Amino acid sequence: MIRSLAFATLGATLTLAACAGLDTSTTESQDKQSELVDAATRNAAQAAEAAYDYRTAAASWNTLFQRHPNDAGLALALARDLRYNGQPQQAITIAGGFLERHGASPALLAELGKGYLAADRLPLAEQALRRAAKAAPRDWEAQSALGVALDYQGKYTAAQQAYALALQASPDNPIILNNLGLSQAEAGQLAAAQATLQKAADQPAATAQVRQNLALLKALAGDFDSAERLSRQDLPPDAVRANAAYYRLLAGAARVP
Repeated sequence: MIRSLAFATLGATLTLAACAGLDTSTTESQDKQSELVDAATRNAAQAAEAAYDYRTAAASWNTLFQRHPNDAGLALALARDLRYNGQPQQAITIAGGFLERHGASPALLAELGKGYLAADRLPLAEQALRRAAKAAPRDWEAQSALGVALDYQGKYTAAQQAYALALQASPDNPIILNNLGLSQAEAGQLAAAQATLQKAADQPAATAQVRQNLALLKALAGDFDSAERLSRQDLPPDAVRANAAYYRLLAGAARVP
């Protein structure tokens, strides 16, 4: 009986081992399939971003985030594309919820601040962006976004200090220079603003928005020819003519006592 029992036990052990081997193989296959699905979804999200289709991109990131709710990179990508798609409150929910569950992350704090900024919740934006900038002082985007939040509240001196710190991290960055120039203009420092925006427009990576901001300042200063030359770099003839008329109207209004 003992031997029979021993043989029976051995048989059971072999059977269980065989079953375990089958389960392991099945699990590995499922894991591989999940990885392929994740990779395809990630590629779809990135392709949608490249096409500026942020609605589709956000939907793809959300699919991945539901599968991997503890992945900070997915939370960041989802919150960012929700904000780009004009859904700042949803972006705040994603970034803020992840931070509550997992603790501080400079990148997600910055994204939370940008979400508040897009939602026009300026004190909360300033608070989150200050925390992000303190946690990652070399993150020029957090510093520059903090400057924008401060500008929107009329805190021009503090905003320009934030832009100065951003420029230390990323010298001659046309985005930061553009924001600094607009801050100077709003503060009434028009000569400094024009010089800063000219420097921004001279950078190889300068965008059409930077050039058109400079064109507007030049027009307000009465330099309509320069303003029109800048407009022609990016706009069709009809838009250039419309802008020229608008610039002259603004300049006339600015001279009214």
